[in-house]
Amino acid sequence: MANSKYEYVKSFEVEDEVMPPNLIVVRIDGRGFRRFSEVHEFEKPNDERALNLMNSCAAAMLEEYPDIVFSYGFSDEYSFVFKKTTKFYQRRASKIVSLVVSFFTSIYTTKWKEFFPHKELRYPPSFRAWVICCASMEVLQTYLAWRQNDCHINNQYNTCFWMLVKCGKTEEEAQEVLKGTHKQEKNELLFQQFGINYKNLPSMFRQGSCVCKTQVEAIVKYSENGTPVKRLRRKPIIVHSDNIAARSFWNEHPFLLKELGDFREDINNIKPEYVKSFQFENKLMPLTWIVVRIDGCHFHRFSEVHEFEKPNDEQALNLMNSCAVAVLEQFKDVIFSYGVSDEYSFVLKKDSQFYQRRGSEIVTALVSYFTSIYVMKWKEFFPQKELKYPPCFDGRAVLYPTSEILRDYLTWRQVDCHINNQYNTCFWMLVKSGKSKSEAQAYLKGTQAREKNEVLLQQFGIDYNTLPLMFRQGSSAFWNEEEKTGMYENGASAEKSGKKVVVEQCNIIEQSFWEAHPSILNEKPHMV
Repeated sequence: MANSKYEYVKSFEVEDEVMPPNLIVVRIDGRGFRRFSEVHEFEKPNDERALNLMNSCAAAMLEEYPDIVFSYGFSDEYSFVFKKTTKFYQRRASKIVSLVVSFFTSIYTTKWKEFFPHKELRYPPSFRAWVICCASMEVLQTYLAWRQNDCHINNQYNTCFWMLVKCGKTEEEAQEVLKGTHKQEKNELLFQQFGINYKNLPSMFRQGSCVCKTQVEAIVKYSENGTPVKRLRRKPIIVHSDNIAARSFWNEHPFLLKELGDFREDINNIKPEYVKSFQFENKLMPLTWIVVRIDGCHFHRFSEVHEFEKPNDEQALNLMNSCAVAVLEQFKDVIFSYGVSDEYSFVLKKDSQFYQRRGSEIVTALVSYFTSIYVMKWKEFFPQKELKYPPCFDGRAVLYPTSEILRDYLTWRQVDCHINNQYNTCFWMLVKSGKSKSEAQAYLKGTQAREKNEVLLQQFGIDYNTLPLMFRQGSSAFWNEEEKTGMYENGASAEKSGKKVVVEQCNIIEQSFWEAHPSILNEKPHMV
């Protein structure tokens, strides 16, 4: 980060480390998946391909992140359990939860065609997520038992409900038939009316799915004479069990015993409220500005693999801007955003009650949706480039108490944009002229802004101040009043005002920008 007088705003960031020996569980849940499943015509009550897509995403998570050692999911939710000794992202809850939900979303979107080759992905899928801090193996055991019990209860009800609907009842009538029924009564209804033995339904529907790791022998290379060289490696496998919280299931998987520990005894009494009390949740203070900052994860490598133009790839920046516009259009509480390179900051209105100001859900909803849009729009901006692997982002929420401090935060980001872009422009011009990266770094070490401008002008004929504003100042996306001219039936013209999201490259450091757009921060313009 570049140094500036505005860096004091970093002091508003709050540490959210999950202290050991707490076990970290991240649970993700589909946002609006009832509508998503209807729009995409999922089979009711269970769409096998949709469930297999979720399982495939979970397996990819375990492949990508070795610290995740177990996961369990059903319907549109999945829980990921980290090994007890994890130091992943220094155990910072916001980083972990945002990265998990972003990568899962990215995988889900990229794998869609693999599981639904004949269905277009009509709008971006997204998820929300939160962290559960399991203080002991007993809490983890109870948590897993609770989630699997929910799977059984929900699936049994949904199976009855949709069978009743398919045989002619309205949804209201089906709900009335099932009201107050118990497990045995639902089983009898299925068997007597539809000839369905609930216990014979696929395990994936009734029990949910687990992804854990097992040792397999894999070819890692070939010797000079062509003989394969094999090594044992851990590979995710999908398994089903009627009781994932049982000691017998856990003991069948030595890797879980090693990385997490054992269950001392089986449990019979599940208390959801007890488990929910371990949810790691920071409810954000009222009447403060919420800023959700999203950052590309390992985008240095991502930009190299996808051969982005250095120091700035205009199409990559336009893709980021397009994602920001989509976020503002989707989440009406987001009133302003500012982005540069692979980062974007989203400002929520001061009195926002979005997700009742629950930090984890706000951050993960925005990060997940941004990720989904990024993947879906990739071909629009890079029609000739294949997306070689799923991009992902992490995020955090920071609170700023006053408009002045909020503006200082945005100023800090724009100052950073200028300093970093000026350096990168010099650096990459030196590299393109023949210097190594180390030589370019040494050449620029200790140089000031004026000296960098002289390097660009004297050696490369580049006037830094004439470079595109998007590179030098970043981009702002916000709601703007728009005047439209319409016509009455009698032919007279009529002025109509409306709002639309615009992307502009402007100086947000200066007071003049905020005076020209007083509605952003809901401030009255200064009287002259």
